[in-house]
Amino acid sequence: MDKVFIIAEAGVNHNGDIRLAKELIDKARESGADAVKFQTFISEDDVAGDTAKAEYQQSENTGESQLQMLKRLELGYEDFRELKAYCQKVGILFLSSPFEEKSIAFLESINMPIFKVASSEVTNYPFLRAIGKLKKPVILSTGMSDLGEVEAAIRVLEEYGSGPISLLHCNTEYPTPAEDVNLRAMLTLGQAFAKEVGYSDHTVGIEIAIAAVAMGAKIIEKHFTLDKDLPGPDHQASLNPVELKAMVEAIRRVEKALGSGVKMPSSSERKNIAVARKGIVAAKAIAKGEQLTEDNLIAKRAGGGISPMRWQEIIGRTAMRDFAMDEKIEI
Repeated sequence: MDKVFIIAEAGVNHNGDIRLAKELIDKARESGADAVKFQTFISEDDVAGDTAKAEYQQSENTGESQLQMLKRLELGYEDFRELKAYCQKVGILFLSSPFEEKSIAFLESINMPIFKVASSEVTNYPFLRAIGKLKKPVILSTGMSDLGEVEAAIRVLEEYGSGPISLLHCNTEYPTPAEDVNLRAMLTLGQAFAKEVGYSDHTVGIEIAIAAVAMGAKIIEKHFTLDKDLPGPDHQASLNPVELKAMVEAIRRVEKALGSGVKMPSSSERKNIAVARKGIVAAKAIAKGEQLTEDNLIAKRAGGGISPMRWQEIIGRTAMRDFAMDEKIEI
């Protein structure tokens, strides 16, 4: 089985501070995640000036617009050059979701190998066109989307030459209530589009991401933070570093447990076959020449012997010698 690709989503949890961003990179690497992902945007090109914040973003600075909030959380392109170099130095893949076309071009200029399309951009034709033209692998989050919208986004990406597309089931509420997760929709995406699927998780805790892996997710994305009490829109719905590490370790155990799908005894259990399975033995003393019957035979654990699945074959035969009670029958 291919290894599950785990993305530790730092997002904007650096709060606009490159030092915090580097600490997030360190924690992502220590967790065992495959990649750490940020968000790259020019605020003025991403959101109109009077756009209100989402409900989950309004717990602090309530008079602030979405633009004002994003401006506080924005890192510059030179910051991202530095972060990419830092990721390379410590040994974890750098990823970042662009949110407008200038940032697409910038991330391409620093040779980002995979482009992650956020759920907000599923219906953004010029954005999807620009991503498709890069001809690179794409991970497309599908929060807030129905199948028709996902199909249209895939069509645009592929029309302009996109590399392989993976689809992430997602719910964009932060945090997502368990009853709204609908993990089976991930399977629907795979069946509908015959593409690799995964799950971008915004629930509290780690168990739903682990369940997604058990259901077949090949990619898991999960927000994390250094401290859930830091100011900012995403911290409270994020994992702390200890939880992130626990999630990665649990996913690695689950993916091992999924195995090959071939139903056969494992190497570790073969030694138990002889002692756990039953054999045909004498239920009482049997004399040589006596007929073997339902009354004088029994199936017991005996450390081997003739399989009880041959019961009908043995019944009616003649004992080839004397058998003591509990002795394995031979024919």
